[in-house]
Amino acid sequence: MELQVGVKILLKNKDDKYLVLFRSFKSNPKPHREYWDMPGGRINTGSSLIENLKREVMEETGLEIEGEPELITAQDIMKEQHVVRLVYIGFGNGEVKLSEEHSEYKWLSFEELSKLEPIDSYLKKILISFYKILE
Repeated sequence: MELQVGVKILLKNKDDKYLVLFRSFKSNPKPHREYWDMPGGRINTGSSLIENLKREVMEETGLEIEGEPELITAQDIMKEQHVVRLVYIGFGNGEVKLSEEHSEYKWLSFEELSKLEPIDSYLKKILISFYKILE
């Protein structure tokens, strides 16, 4: 089984809302399902994790990450491939310009985000963990 590393980010704006992107079947037929997810993707070797994260965010959203994002969790995903997904939280700056991978975006409060459907199952696990931290 091949091992890959991915980086994702819960990207916040100045209004304390989080960015979610809709991965549609039309724009990305590989997963064969549509769902909301956070920006990010697989890393390119030879670049740091943060450089990869900044590249992915820029490619998918046109936004720049402000400051240094904070690592909040690591996820071990075993499907067709073994993916270690590192998830950060940080601030985004700029105007959203979606790539062809996604068909729409929303900035949502944490409460709105926690009720969003359909949502990536691994993002849902993060939100559940965050909710426990916030209680």
